[in-house]
Amino acid sequence: MKRIKRFNVWQTAKVVALMYFLIIAIFMIPLGLIGSIAGGLFDSAFPFGGIMLIFLPFVYGVIIFLITALGCALYNLVSGWVGGIEVEVEVVEE
Repeated sequence: MKRIKRFNVWQTAKVVALMYFLIIAIFMIPLGLIGSIAGGLFDSAFPFGGIMLIFLPFVYGVIIFLITALGCALYNLVSGWVGGIEVEVEVVEE
């Protein structure tokens, strides 16, 4: 049995934020570009809607970074009191 004792707050928050950014950017940036073009063609009442979709992945990335950092810090605090999460690992030979 192995136990996760603590998470490196900075490193874990960077990785999770980048994963969320990439996942959201794959969908929102193309939709934002299409929305900007379509909004300009059809004289939309909200012409910045497409542009906002381009910037939202960056906003989500920052928010997810902060939430993950807080979550890691809380986990490290709680795991110091009650122990970490136990994980069973198996060595597999190729």
